[in-house]
Amino acid sequence: MRISIRYLLWAVLCALSCGTPPEAISTLSGPLPGMEFKVLPAGTFSMGSPAEEQGRDDDEVLHSVELSAFAMMTTEVTQAQWKAVMGENPSEFKGADRPVEQVSWEDVQAFIQKLNKRDPGKGYRLPTEAEWEYACRAGSTGRWCFGEDESRLTDYAWYEANAGGTTHPVGQKQANAWGLYDMHGNVWEWCQDWDGDYPSGSVTNPTGASSGSSRVYRGGGWNYAAGGCRSAIRSSYDPSYRHFNLGFRLARTLP
Repeated sequence: MRISIRYLLWAVLCALSCGTPPEAISTLSGPLPGMEFKVLPAGTFSMGSPAEEQGRDDDEVLHSVELSAFAMMTTEVTQAQWKAVMGENPSEFKGADRPVEQVSWEDVQAFIQKLNKRDPGKGYRLPTEAEWEYACRAGSTGRWCFGEDESRLTDYAWYEANAGGTTHPVGQKQANAWGLYDMHGNVWEWCQDWDGDYPSGSVTNPTGASSGSSRVYRGGGWNYAAGGCRSAIRSSYDPSYRHFNLGFRLARTLP
């Protein structure tokens, strides 16, 4: 594949601005068993994908994003965690340690409201789309958090080639460089943003479109091919939509 000078410059810039070593990432405990968060540093990264990226979509316009520090849950929210807060389990593929699915964006807001009442002052919320991609990439610049070699995806993700038509317990695959699991595959993950076009210039702490009809979700799922689990892949649907390949993980606002 022919690599342009622009792509190489982009990769070097991102590596310099996002190259936080794993040992510098601290961990915060959440209020439920198995719920942990990684404190991710402030930084600047290139969101979207370059024109050279195999399988890219037109809505992945490359642009520079600066983010403040925040915390990201190490795994997708599990069925046990959901049930502890909501009292029921809507998932199609049952298993206490599997990711909860069949939850809409609106359902997730109800969960977050109850969790914040249970553990006040911690600022639990959905990540913005920019925060999600920053966390997924963990300083990387390739199609996936580990680079360009598709054969390595099976080490990091449950997807069409290895999932066997179902979700799997969270945290079984290899984590990315910042200690986050299942950022590729298992289930898609709701983000806070309304869906909209990316900006053409540099932005700081973007929150997506000011209004819309669909909410963003990211990451790919157990029934998607490798290209559908790329770091830059994005999709969206009505906030009342539920599906058995769609769940979420939480973020936390830091003081």
